[in-house]
Amino acid sequence: MVGVADARGMRPVHTALAVLVAAVWGFNFVVIEIGLGHFPPLLLSALRFLVAALPAVFFVGRPKVAWKWILGVGAALGIAKFGLLFTGMAAGMPAGLSSLVLQIQAVFTAVLAAVVLRERPGPVRLLGMAVALAGIGVAAVDRGVSGPATGFVLVVAAAACWGVSNVLTRKAAPPDALNFMVWVCTVPVIPLFALSLLLEGPDRDLAALRALDWSGVAVIGYVAWVSTVFGFGAWGYLLRRYPASSVAPFSLLVPVFGMSSAALVLGEGISGPRWLAAVLLVGGVGLTSLAPARAGRRAAVSAGRPPAAPAASPAP
Repeated sequence: MVGVADARGMRPVHTALAVLVAAVWGFNFVVIEIGLGHFPPLLLSALRFLVAALPAVFFVGRPKVAWKWILGVGAALGIAKFGLLFTGMAAGMPAGLSSLVLQIQAVFTAVLAAVVLRERPGPVRLLGMAVALAGIGVAAVDRGVSGPATGFVLVVAAAACWGVSNVLTRKAAPPDALNFMVWVCTVPVIPLFALSLLLEGPDRDLAALRALDWSGVAVIGYVAWVSTVFGFGAWGYLLRRYPASSVAPFSLLVPVFGMSSAALVLGEGISGPRWLAAVLLVGGVGLTSLAPARAGRRAAVSAGRPPAAPAASPAP
């Protein structure tokens, strides 16, 4: 519910919370990169959702939306988006660049919303989409020069799946973001474990689990509890308290934290073209996410909002 405090702006403690969530989601890409040194990508994704769902699912109560939405978002977000993202990063896509390129989900969300929800993008939103796509083009050229393009393509595909999950979440309109996200986390666990066994092999999976150490445990704990449960729970709390237009801009800080933490922790360099891509993408996503759509029906969530807010990732 939007109260008097909303009209005067966010309270400092809530502003700090929004920045903290953006930092958590940005640093999450560094943690994923470290985790991929311990686990195959699909196995890491499966463990992330298993630990995020258990034991939380026993404390959040029954699902508050129809199962078709939980299954749909779980498949698009959990299986497709994170499976592709982790696989793309394992294929060589740098953590910082991944945090940036994934933000193109706002453009995919706006396009899908226009088709599915009959939201006609206005001129400002169309301009934002064009600017963001130009940023993706610059990032693609930079990545093509510096390394294989396979990982880049997989991360862009992950962003498209994120867009699908955003639209499904908007259709579901869950009243409780944390409840919805925890139940969504139950959906990908078995499919991702099955895909890991099929594509990555039982020997590789068993070797990773047998070699599990405290570093690997910390990785799983961060991506499951800190990034997923805390991050989406706090974001949902802010969106229940303030208008989306007040909260959504903080998601633009995710690639800022992602690229800077990757540079500091992993030593990833940031080239001139990558800086240009960052400016274009963040600026374009900002215009795409925050500009009003001329909608045939009222949208419950802004197009660029992260899937679990209840529409978000990253994020993530």
